[in-house]
Amino acid sequence: MGGFFGVASKSSCILDLFFGIDYHSHLGTRRAGMAVYDRTNGFDRAIHNIENSPFRTKFEYDVQELEGTMGIGCISDYEPQPLLARSHLGSFALTSVSKINNMEELTRTALKRGHTHFLEMSGGSINPTEMIIALINQKDSFVEGIRYAQELIDGSCSILILTPKGLIAARDRLGRTPVIIGKKEDAYCVSFESFAYVNLGYEDYKELGPGEIVQVTPDGVETLSPPGDKMRICSFLWVYYGYPTSTYEGVNVEDMRYKCGRILASRDKGKVNPDLVAGVPDSGTAHAIGYANASGVPFARPFIKYTPTWPRSFMPTQQSQRNLIARMKLIPVHKLIKGKSLLMIDDSIVRGTQLRETTEFLYHNGASEVHIRPACPPLLFGCKYLNFSRSKSEMDLITRRIIAAREGENVSESVLRDYADPDSQNYKEMLEDIRKELNFTSLRFHRLDDLKRSIDIDECKLCTYCWSGIE
Repeated sequence: MGGFFGVASKSSCILDLFFGIDYHSHLGTRRAGMAVYDRTNGFDRAIHNIENSPFRTKFEYDVQELEGTMGIGCISDYEPQPLLARSHLGSFALTSVSKINNMEELTRTALKRGHTHFLEMSGGSINPTEMIIALINQKDSFVEGIRYAQELIDGSCSILILTPKGLIAARDRLGRTPVIIGKKEDAYCVSFESFAYVNLGYEDYKELGPGEIVQVTPDGVETLSPPGDKMRICSFLWVYYGYPTSTYEGVNVEDMRYKCGRILASRDKGKVNPDLVAGVPDSGTAHAIGYANASGVPFARPFIKYTPTWPRSFMPTQQSQRNLIARMKLIPVHKLIKGKSLLMIDDSIVRGTQLRETTEFLYHNGASEVHIRPACPPLLFGCKYLNFSRSKSEMDLITRRIIAAREGENVSESVLRDYADPDSQNYKEMLEDIRKELNFTSLRFHRLDDLKRSIDIDECKLCTYCWSGIE
């Protein structure tokens, strides 16, 4: 995933920029960067690997060295950024939250048109942010270039640019990720997360619409290109990615998760009688509170995540190591487990590996039953729009492995959509196969219609592709 933050101020922006970026640390685990502009010294930049240390630790010395009244920065799961560029549009820095599915096609086209080269990252891939810069530079203005890049990119692309004149912020053409403006005296900020600027003294000013482009200076915000009328914001932002205090399109993440839990409880009424309800931390916790409040079943924490030496930023790319570390984080509370029937709510089931191990961990510590209630529908389609998962194939999804075992590997879209229908026989049998494989006492997913009710905005504005296969 990833997130960005920018500041345009009449005084030094460094501390606001530093803490604003840090508040996006839950969105990425590999790279982070800051770029600043000072009228005397021009552009300066710092990029660090944050796999083994949190953002603050890696950048605390840069904060003492960097100078500027305007700056941008990011937390990124993959590529190093922001990047500095010099072109016919002038000198600028750019960071993005993006996913480019047609990178090979765009690279071939650019090279044929005279673009001399791209720098390769480890593994031979091209930095998506560098490609975005190359596309923007093919036009005569930033606005034309941003529109051109967003039209050509198959995937998603929200952009934040730092120029000597101010910041240029552009939300993805279909608004798949948020871009929000905050305001305080003599300064404006641009943020992915709405909560990131609250403790810095900013107030909500404006949430950009899909495809909207604005210029931000210390004196104000000017719309350079109006928003479009079609939106497909990622529903998974509320289910998992978003921090509890964030709000997107007027809907708070924590409140949405309470609603989700309440609806899950209403579907379970009279069907299960657990002793305790718990959330798989951290994102499952609020869903579980909503369930407990609605059902009357006590909320408890039968295990606690140990974070002092296992922060989220320390999460290796190798799946076997990720599974080990996920298990190492969980410390049991034996009195709340032994002999208990537990109902656990997790944000989702992707591969199923970690949740199976969590269930085995609970049985090993004496649980009599483990009922699982994922807070979203079964994931059937790999996300084409955000770097939601490290999975390289849809066959990494437990649902697709179950379906392949039942139907063969060449499954038609219509058959997959039947498996996505919570009222179909295929759906019910798929859930039973998942339940058996992962050793749950019972399994019930949040229905897609219920998820839409939990978010409670116009459903045509929501992207639900990973569950429905419908774009």
